[in-house]
Amino acid sequence: MQDVVMTPVRDSIHREITPLKEDDCFLVFDRQRSLFTYPIHFHPEYEINFIANARGARRVVGDSIEEIDDYELVMVGPNLYHGWKNFRNTGKVLLHEITIQFPRDIFGESLIAKNMLKPIRDLLNNAQRGLSFSKETARQIEGRLTSLSQKRGFDSFIEFQSLLYDLATSRGQRLLTNLSFQHSNDFHNSERIEKIYNYVRANFSKKILLEEAAGLLNMSVVSFSRLIKQRTGKSFIEFVNEMRLGYATRLLIESNKSVSEICYECGFNNISNFNRTFKKKQKCTPSEFRMNFNGTKNVF
Repeated sequence: MQDVVMTPVRDSIHREITPLKEDDCFLVFDRQRSLFTYPIHFHPEYEINFIANARGARRVVGDSIEEIDDYELVMVGPNLYHGWKNFRNTGKVLLHEITIQFPRDIFGESLIAKNMLKPIRDLLNNAQRGLSFSKETARQIEGRLTSLSQKRGFDSFIEFQSLLYDLATSRGQRLLTNLSFQHSNDFHNSERIEKIYNYVRANFSKKILLEEAAGLLNMSVVSFSRLIKQRTGKSFIEFVNEMRLGYATRLLIESNKSVSEICYECGFNNISNFNRTFKKKQKCTPSEFRMNFNGTKNVF
């Protein structure tokens, strides 16, 4: 009996060549269609996606797979997998898509470092992990997105910058991917947290003790735990497990390794614990996650 050779999921992920030219600031696509037809893809540009009337479709961003509502607004950073696939949506009502793509160097380093642009700087950093905005924000911004596609010249760039600022300061933003799936810059504003991040990243496959981590910063366990909670919103074990899950989901997507191999390679001590932790975060088992990701055929 011959061995069955599985094709890694990454082989079905499309590397998109966007139509942005070197001297372009951004591009806007405004269109209507019945169903999603474009494969999961990635590209070196930032992208903002607004979608209306596609309730029940599935959004894939990095290792996040979620069913969407009737209003959808998402921003993704460079080279982050993303796409939308038909699931419960029927295609009976035309969905409305507006996509904005712009290069990562649209703001020079000296400009984006200015205090006034800090909200936009944080927005771009957070987009590295995928950002979902509230339904209210999506509704409020729909008209502006539509008019942006009709503007020309410098007026369009002024409106584009204003749009980014309003997104950056909007309420109800939510990061989509696990902590280590897409290494972003959201830890670089704290030398101590960056040190712990690098420690966990180097040792996630082993047993990590709270006392040892606290010792790296010469802090008591209580003070260290408080610091982690304040800066990440998570307990230390949640922080470590999210790091492990980020690596686990990437292996599920990009490798042929079994769930059991991935479990132990990512530092989980047994399959039951891995399945339980994975399902709590991803709302599905590791096997279901791999099947759902691999089964994405009709996407935007």
